[in-house]
Amino acid sequence: MDLDLKSVKLFVRVAALGAIGRAGAEFGLSATAATQRIRALEGVVGAQLLHRTTRAVSLSADGEVFLAHAKRIIADVEDAFADMQGNPETIQGELRIASSASFGRKLIAPFVHEFLATYPSVSIQLDMSDGVVDIVEQGFDLAIRLGELAPSTLKARALAESPRMVVASPGYIERHGRPESLGALKQHNCLARADIRTWRFRGPGGDTIEARIAGNFATNLAEGITEAALSGLGVARKCRWEIAEHLEAGTLVPLLEDHTVLPEWRIFAVRSPAPQTPPRVRAFTDFLAAKLKNVPALAPKEVAPPERSEPAT
Repeated sequence: MDLDLKSVKLFVRVAALGAIGRAGAEFGLSATAATQRIRALEGVVGAQLLHRTTRAVSLSADGEVFLAHAKRIIADVEDAFADMQGNPETIQGELRIASSASFGRKLIAPFVHEFLATYPSVSIQLDMSDGVVDIVEQGFDLAIRLGELAPSTLKARALAESPRMVVASPGYIERHGRPESLGALKQHNCLARADIRTWRFRGPGGDTIEARIAGNFATNLAEGITEAALSGLGVARKCRWEIAEHLEAGTLVPLLEDHTVLPEWRIFAVRSPAPQTPPRVRAFTDFLAAKLKNVPALAPKEVAPPERSEPAT
């Protein structure tokens, strides 16, 4: 199969503009020459890609399928050139990123302007949702995920730690008291993510402890838990970076600080199992990893060394 890259690019522009003549003009081609190229491409592909009328053109069913592949072919070729040249100006294309709502809002969106200033030929589409997306099926270049990763063929890079903690508002503590032990949690209104009803911890002695929880509010959205805790509804288990400003302001108070929430979470950049990492994906992953190193709330919790008694003299 002799696939002409210029014809592939022309087809993509025809699909975007809905006109062969206008697309051909962008390539310095007459309408007749552009039409001949499209017909030659259809001959190579073995399918009719466009429906033509006297007024416009539209994609056929086969054209819809080929368009997705054509865009990927062009992106792969551009990535290959960018990889060889190693110049920020040659890194280009749309970067589609999936992230949880909280993380995307707090730890990606504020830094996007810096990345795009360094790589002006890149555009970013950031999809923020607390649901887990199939990045291959839905065409994402990269997903930022927190916690423990399920086994898969996807490639993952750990970017930072994500310490978690138990908190409540001062108003809640004033009304209901402060839980001084894990066992005391069952007397408190605990705010749950989805259907999770067991919280696990590592105690001061290193032992793993499970605490059954109960409460009158559950949600699948992390920010919903934060807002409920701030309102004084109950006790929450949160990532420290999610609530850093509330801890600083005193509107949320740490509880059970001598216990570590398990499992200990990390932040991962996850991409498709393709053997080569597109330059724009690698550049953004490196950029985000460097930014996260400077976020104090992502530093692992410091554990004080055990007290030692000095020998009598």
